[in-house]
Amino acid sequence: MIVDLPSTTTAAVNRELIELRERGGAVALGRVLTLVIVTDDGAQAEEAIEAANAASREHPCRVLVLARGARRAAPRLDAQIRVGGDAGASEVVVMRMYGQLVDHGASVVVPLLLPDAPVVTWWPGPRPKVPAEDPVGRLAQRRITDAAAQRSPSRGLAAARSSYTEGDTDLAWSRLTLWRGLLTAALDQPPHEDVDSAAVTGATDSPSTDLLAGWLRSRLDVPVRRIRSGPGGGITSVVLERHSGPIELVRPDGKVGTLTQPGQPDRKVALQRRHVRDCLTEELRRLDADEIYQAALQALPAVRASGANHRKVTDSAQGARS
Repeated sequence: MIVDLPSTTTAAVNRELIELRERGGAVALGRVLTLVIVTDDGAQAEEAIEAANAASREHPCRVLVLARGARRAAPRLDAQIRVGGDAGASEVVVMRMYGQLVDHGASVVVPLLLPDAPVVTWWPGPRPKVPAEDPVGRLAQRRITDAAAQRSPSRGLAAARSSYTEGDTDLAWSRLTLWRGLLTAALDQPPHEDVDSAAVTGATDSPSTDLLAGWLRSRLDVPVRRIRSGPGGGITSVVLERHSGPIELVRPDGKVGTLTQPGQPDRKVALQRRHVRDCLTEELRRLDADEIYQAALQALPAVRASGANHRKVTDSAQGARS
């Protein structure tokens, strides 16, 4: 069910939500959080709503979409309420703001927050300079950005590192979950040797590759080289150097990886790039600070960068202890 409320107010939206509930229970009360999506109006907003609807099947929530329209228009709020089959396991309120209202999203969203429920804010597109100081970000316990959606992903990561506040996270980080799990499992198998050095290869514009290198640097405390393979393609390989031979995880096609370890047959593993809906679902599972993500961010300056012609870490960097 979709209910349109043109040229409306937040009070009218609240009344309509209550009436929908009273008429037939179309809007359930069992919501675990409020997800606020801050985006531009158009295709990006619809893509974000689709991802939020999918995530709501694990995390029933109220989804409030602040869709920014034309700033030069007269101040106006157009709202749309989506429930039932049009909203997954959530209730979606899309608020299209025009004119001066575009800069007052916090005032629009506050009356519609669920009482006594945590708030998560997600920026699918450009991130604010400091998410925790953004008017909408101040309302949230968890703030989700996406370095891959920035004009310059590397600068986006640098901004995330300098402005990090407990509760900040990034979808570029949750895209690494499968890689981190496979590498951790490989190191848990014998021989239990220290890693001497590591190399991570990926596209120049892949912030996930940068974060994976930072994660290895922070957890292993060894020299790590970030090798740039040109634009597009995401992460392509990770090499962990050990005395008995390297552990290599290579994904040339963005779908299937090959894990190679000394003394063991090569293994094919599923490593398809994760959808936004899966990353968002994962991020909504926790509301506390992610210290591992913070450590990976802070370790980025210690990662050495090189071009694609450098296959492994230099010999002088090897021999360091984990």
